[in-house]
Amino acid sequence: MSLDVTVRPATPEDLPAIQALQPRAFGPGRFTRAAYRIREGQPLLSRFCLVAVVPGQLIASIRFTEVNIGGAPGALLLGPLAVEPAFAGQGHGRRLVAEGLERAKAAGVRLSVLVGDEPYYARFGFLRVPPGQIWLPGPADPDRILAVELAPGALLEYRGLISAR
Repeated sequence: MSLDVTVRPATPEDLPAIQALQPRAFGPGRFTRAAYRIREGQPLLSRFCLVAVVPGQLIASIRFTEVNIGGAPGALLLGPLAVEPAFAGQGHGRRLVAEGLERAKAAGVRLSVLVGDEPYYARFGFLRVPPGQIWLPGPADPDRILAVELAPGALLEYRGLISAR
């Protein structure tokens, strides 16, 4: 039996379910990550955030935060991407990433960055950022700072600290 999964923009009404999902997906150490420092004080939702729902249940969410890199606008920080553990490994996270990046590109976003696993995110075009080109406010493994160009040559336009807009 296949699930009737709907992907749609996240709404303020989804926030309690999203906030309840994240500790199940990531555990308590998630707030110590450098990417969370960028999101502190920012709206919990942007126009690019998405959720996957089945009737009666939110099963996955993705957050995109609009950021500047070295003062330059036009970039998004992807994450967190959270999938309900019972629904993990079924393609729901992949669908959210792909649809989110397509929507961002259509809206004129030039670059998306994240701190994550290159083997997972490479399927969407994410590549390791050259060391020292882009950094976060706090410790982050430079081998895990990844970017995907949503406009040709965009990565060359960005250099510096990722900060909230």
